[in-house]
Amino acid sequence: MQQAKIRVAILSFWHVHAQDYAQQAAEHPDTEIVAIWDDVPERGRLASQQWGCTYEESLSTLLARQDIDAVVVSTPTSQHRDVITAAARAGKHVFTEKVLASTQNEANEILAAIAKSGVKLTISLPRLNNGSTQVIQKILADGQLGDLTQVRCRLSHSGALSSVESPSGWLPERFYNLEQSAGGAMIDLGCHPMYLTRLFLGMPQSVTARYGYVTGREVEDNAVAVLSYPNGALGIVETGFASRCSPFTIELHGTEGSLLYGMPEGEFRLRSSRVPGAGDQWISIDDQPALPSSFHQWVGHIQNGTTATANIQIALDLTLLMEAANRSAHSGQTITLL
Repeated sequence: MQQAKIRVAILSFWHVHAQDYAQQAAEHPDTEIVAIWDDVPERGRLASQQWGCTYEESLSTLLARQDIDAVVVSTPTSQHRDVITAAARAGKHVFTEKVLASTQNEANEILAAIAKSGVKLTISLPRLNNGSTQVIQKILADGQLGDLTQVRCRLSHSGALSSVESPSGWLPERFYNLEQSAGGAMIDLGCHPMYLTRLFLGMPQSVTARYGYVTGREVEDNAVAVLSYPNGALGIVETGFASRCSPFTIELHGTEGSLLYGMPEGEFRLRSSRVPGAGDQWISIDDQPALPSSFHQWVGHIQNGTTATANIQIALDLTLLMEAANRSAHSGQTITLL
């Protein structure tokens, strides 16, 4: 007997990745888009025409519909708590764009609502699934770098920079609205190097962050956070909206070796006293296949009755780290976590 499709509603096209999630929902063989809600009616109606489904002006009306099983939440970050908790209380499974929330308290409220309702939650943390992340995890598990002493991860783009095609930059102006986004480059793009650094090093003892405002927006477009650990290790998270040609890079340094990724063409280089042939020269490491996308994993959890335990824990930790980075940058002080 063929399994019925999971009927999905998209809640807002505020985020630039909403179109990507709609595409995944439309292409996945086990899901279909049946409705769209957006607090900007014109944006929502245009999206409903594009995806061939109904537009609901009222969120409560949409969540009360019995022909909707699950929702994709791509609202402003400031709306995550209210929208996700409402969806959970209505019995709808939830897939959401990072970050889970702008504060730890809001994230805890969301998770309490999810746990009470029993619906399935997955947060989009896509670089956890990259083949490059699988390579790094294996090298660390094999002890090839010894004890990690430093992780540096950088992800930046040119979204805030002027061009002929986009005089104000290609990133939508709403992304610079502090009230809606709860921050700038760090909480949006910096999420990725932040959760990767947390994956490799664990949760830090403290966070120190500094923000820059290269293009003069309300939110930062240039940012660095330093994560400090009790054993002396350091994590360095770099991000920004004002770098024209900055590649995604990861550096991992340990007591027995170093691993470089990017530099700049998405290639690995390894030196290690514990790897034959790599003690006195850099060697190449092949990439690995990626894991299924976060969206595909969410569908699997719904179908199999499983829980995205690791994904949710990293998302909760990410919220805590982002809140600490914002507090540090705005106060000029180091924020102690442990």
